Amino acid sequence: MGDVSLNVMWVAGADMSVPLPSYETAGAAGADIRANFPDRQSVTLAPGARALIPTGLAMAIPRGFEVQVRPRSGLALKHGIALVNSPGTIDSDYRGEVGVIVLNTSDAAFEIAHGMRIAQLVVAPVVQAAFAEVATLDDTPRSAGGFGSTGHG
Repeated sequence: MGDVSLNVMWVAGADMSVPLPSYETAGAAGADIRANFPDRQSVTLAPGARALIPTGLAMAIPRGFEVQVRPRSGLALKHGIALVNSPGTIDSDYRGEVGVIVLNTSDAAFEIAHGMRIAQLVVAPVVQAAFAEVATLDDTPRSAGGFGSTGHG
């Protein structure tokens, strides 16, 4: 699949010196997005707390695509920072500010500083299904087995 263009726009009050989302390596699937607080301050998350972190950006995603908001593995491993609705989806018809719902799962407070890389964005194609009601479904070897039914290894 070829490259996709995403038009981004600063929202009112955003710090335009904060870098736009960027891929940190040539092989990266996710582009890092940063916290962009209108007051240029930081937010400290107590253990177990969550907050909606502003990014200062709105975007126009092409029809037929979504942008998935995913956690950064380093923040998760080193600090217990997770995203509550992971992966989050930004639909192609949304034009508001992108916000990231961050959760502190650790037992220590964590500071999210202005300009900090807080999540990654993955651009993905979307397929919309036609839902058809039927009386029965085809049978498979797995059938209705779920939640561990295929084993532990």
